[in-house]
Amino acid sequence: MKLCRVMSVLFLLFPVLAWAHNFVVGQPVTPVSITDRGEQLLRNGIFSYQPWNSSELAGKVRVVQYIAGRTSAKKENSLLVGAIKNAQFPGDRFQPTTIVNTDDSIPGTGYFVRKKIEKNQRRYPWAQFIIDSNGIGRKAWQLKEESSTILVLDKQGQVQWAKDGALTPEEVRQVMSRVAELLNDQ
Repeated sequence: MKLCRVMSVLFLLFPVLAWAHNFVVGQPVTPVSITDRGEQLLRNGIFSYQPWNSSELAGKVRVVQYIAGRTSAKKENSLLVGAIKNAQFPGDRFQPTTIVNTDDSIPGTGYFVRKKIEKNQRRYPWAQFIIDSNGIGRKAWQLKEESSTILVLDKQGQVQWAKDGALTPEEVRQVMSRVAELLNDQ
């Protein structure tokens, strides 16, 4: 009888327990192609967009942040973002990539979210910004809504570290250390 109750509770919790990213260390991310908006480009002071594909993540060591278009999600990993800005990693071998899921924003704020991304692109032209208007990445990578996910990718585009949600100060140190190791291995 107790076993039946335990099993019932486990089956009720299973969907909650199963909701986690599908990243595998040592493997590339599940392929994603974002054609509605996509990579934001700034040329001669004018913004444009081009389709973006996750295969483009290879070539440099990267910290990828997939983030809901919400202030609360942005704040989750602001400690890591600050650490990356201050680290001054070599731009020829490292690039931060921010993918913003504007499908997961407060209704009516999409315009303001895009303007904030444009402001960040002007401030950090060495960073890559992708706008995912339909939440393609969140669905393909099985990410939480209203959250931020961090990935560390090696030069081949393979996952070296991943976490959904806010990073602790110790995890920020782990990410920064892992990036430094990957850059030193090149």
